[in-house]
Amino acid sequence: MSRLEGKVTLVSGGAGGIGAAIARAVAAEGGQVVIGDLHDAQGETLAEEIGPAATYVRLDVTKPTDWESAVTTAVDTYGRLNTLVNNAGIANFGPIDTYTHADWDAVIAVNLTGVFNGMKAAIPALKEAAPASIVNVSSVNGLLGAPWVPGYVASKFGVVGLTKAAALDLGRYGIRVNSVHPGFITTPMTAGASPDLTQFALGRAGAPEEIARLVVFLASDESSFSTGAEFIADGGLLAGISGPPPMETTPAETTDRVARLPGQ
Repeated sequence: MSRLEGKVTLVSGGAGGIGAAIARAVAAEGGQVVIGDLHDAQGETLAEEIGPAATYVRLDVTKPTDWESAVTTAVDTYGRLNTLVNNAGIANFGPIDTYTHADWDAVIAVNLTGVFNGMKAAIPALKEAAPASIVNVSSVNGLLGAPWVPGYVASKFGVVGLTKAAALDLGRYGIRVNSVHPGFITTPMTAGASPDLTQFALGRAGAPEEIARLVVFLASDESSFSTGAEFIADGGLLAGISGPPPMETTPAETTDRVARLPGQ
């Protein structure tokens, strides 16, 4: 496959979970990928697995200098940077009345300020390589609230707004900016969680590779007229609560009930 032939992608949080799936997918589609993460051994192992098309760099997304080094690595190693994928993220838990300022600061620093830091560092290189793409990994909780994760929800909603603002600023340079919204995906981050999957239209959790395929689309020229938009892969969660039908009827019984509705 060669959908990303000649394109270079930088992925934050790229050593495991969704990020690792994105790195593998980029290389499988003919692109080169710089894997940024704090998990050095895991990231280096992944880069070795992928081969010459991948390079690992240590990246703390809360540090602008780390971002600058990561972008420089991409340009020096592969000659350009075409796509930035802001994937790194964390979650912490607690009801808002006991949620601490330290909890808030930690999750906002990674999930929202980290995205801002990445875009600021990458924009000069993306302008040089335009047309280019930024993909910000938000969450279904960037569109839907949830209890016990106030910082996470706020940060992921913030990514949506930041994506739209950046899309309006950067379109003139040929840089597209979109957000991706995964639902419940089986990753190390979600290990131990047990959502009621019967409430999802598809009745199952998602796989990292399913999100990676969406990111490849947004990194490729196939999405050349898409910017400032939300791309959802949530198994139907936002469509509504799924489950068995409210009543068991035959088609004839259903027609009869409709015919006898008040006012009909």
